[in-house]
Amino acid sequence: MSGLFPRLETLQSGFGSTSSLGLARRPEAPTPLQARMDLYQAFSISDDAKSKAHKLSAEAAKEFDIASQKAQKAVGGIELYSPKYYAACTFGGLLACGVTHTAVTPLDLVKTRRQVDSKMYKSNIQGWSMIYRAEGLRGIFTGWSPTFVGYSFQGAFKYGWYEFFKKTYGDMAGPEAAHKYKTFLYLGASASAEFLADLALCPFEAIKVRMQGSIPSAYTGTLDGLRKITAKEGAGSLYKGLYPLWGRQIPYTMMKFASFETIVEMIYDRLPGSKNDYSKAAQTGVSFAGGYLAGILCAIVSHPADVMVSKLNAYREPGEAFGTVTSRIYKDIGFRGLWNGLPLRIVMIGTLTGLQWMIYDYFKIFMGLPTTGGPAPPEKK
Repeated sequence: MSGLFPRLETLQSGFGSTSSLGLARRPEAPTPLQARMDLYQAFSISDDAKSKAHKLSAEAAKEFDIASQKAQKAVGGIELYSPKYYAACTFGGLLACGVTHTAVTPLDLVKTRRQVDSKMYKSNIQGWSMIYRAEGLRGIFTGWSPTFVGYSFQGAFKYGWYEFFKKTYGDMAGPEAAHKYKTFLYLGASASAEFLADLALCPFEAIKVRMQGSIPSAYTGTLDGLRKITAKEGAGSLYKGLYPLWGRQIPYTMMKFASFETIVEMIYDRLPGSKNDYSKAAQTGVSFAGGYLAGILCAIVSHPADVMVSKLNAYREPGEAFGTVTSRIYKDIGFRGLWNGLPLRIVMIGTLTGLQWMIYDYFKIFMGLPTTGGPAPPEKK
């Protein structure tokens, strides 16, 4: 009897499906993805995470806008280049520099000790390891207090005076010349600002270097250092490193501001649309990128002077002439020694400068001010 009826395979090949014949369809072999349906749960988890992240971001932006409006209302609005504007820039510089420099104290500690004595540690990792074993976490942050105080003052002076001098020199030159020679404008304004900022920084830099360059640390903190140094050597000793500090910081700041303004302008020139088309987060992202690249150039330009500052504060004897101690240090370490610790300083300064510009511009946005990015072209008549 079986020969009178077609086989199931024949029916399937002829009709393509057995459902119309009322026959049960043989289940197809599952694909690899069908065999692991549990993997699809990852998609729902990822979507949920993205949704929550977007929601948190929107809520954070809303809270930022509310706080920003309250702050702007409290100060009564800030007109560009008014005393309130320069005060806001001064406070923004204080926030940007004090916190960031303090955060990288462990990097600065090992860098300073290797500059003072290149044989102290074979590597940065070994330095942190030895300090941690001997003094714990507190030892790794040796010098944080003079760093915080000194660079808060320095940042406030540097950014506030930079905005003032940039506007003043630009007005003196006129709109067309200020735009044509804007790089020289940035260089002159930043040099003038740093000259004044270092007067505030120098005493605290001297305390920081002495704390970090000696084992155990010479002082327990900023006030202890001020008291002991002035009692033993006089107040003038706090400024014995001023000349090399100017030699380090003025070229550093000139490169920092001029290259940042130029890099940011180049970034916006290559992006579609104008700067105002981008969100607050995007603009501060550009500020960080421009700052980080500018920081690399700053580190290279100022590093030899940075080594001399560390050496001078540690080895200069009372009453010794600046030229004499400089010659003695150079004879001891040579040209190659002036570049000791450069890779670590590139990482430190690049990160510092990027974060500083991001914080500074974020604060300016918070106060309803435009971010930094160079002057606008003069209007054509």
